[in-house]
Amino acid sequence: MVKLDIISDPICPWCYIGKTLLDRALEAEPEHPFEIEWHPFQLNPEMPSEGMDRRAYLEGKFGGKEQAVKVYGQIDQHARDVGLELDLGAIQRTPNTINAHRLIHWAGIEQRQSMVVSALFRAYFKEGRDIGNSEVLADIADSCDMDAALVLRLLATNEDLDGIREKDASFRKMGVNSVPTFIVAGKHAVPGAQPVEVWRNVIGDIRSQLDAAE
Repeated sequence: MVKLDIISDPICPWCYIGKTLLDRALEAEPEHPFEIEWHPFQLNPEMPSEGMDRRAYLEGKFGGKEQAVKVYGQIDQHARDVGLELDLGAIQRTPNTINAHRLIHWAGIEQRQSMVVSALFRAYFKEGRDIGNSEVLADIADSCDMDAALVLRLLATNEDLDGIREKDASFRKMGVNSVPTFIVAGKHAVPGAQPVEVWRNVIGDIRSQLDAAE
């Protein structure tokens, strides 16, 4: 197996698009060599713990309503072009994602990371749910066959907070400044949402290298 490390944030639309395209490539190549692990990167590490009104956030980030509408209109169109329907209008708050990253970390312990990441993307981008809210995160955990009561108890503590922040900081020191970033075999960084064919070519190249090494 070859490690595929994915650095992302569950409120990043390009991360959702990138995962969707990667998933399609993996479905087309069921004998793929990848062992996947998800890693934290907060787009807004200084976000208040309770999050903030999404309109205010976007207008502040992009310099006004007109530019925010333009940028997210382009993102929505790109998502539609790859067959991914988002409901951006349903999103009322931009959350702090530290607790969502904690959930992803705990899901990894139970071999449910990709399932939980998918559920977080759906909850935020299709259902407009606040994935900074502990009850919402516990419900997502339950939908992925994790112990919701345990997740709620953990979220009420500082368990793994420092570890998540340290991992985020370590990726920034490595030079990661945007997500998604995919790292293949601990060596090759593939930034951005890549087309299905790119991933299929990568898989083919890896297979050839593995076959040659046998």
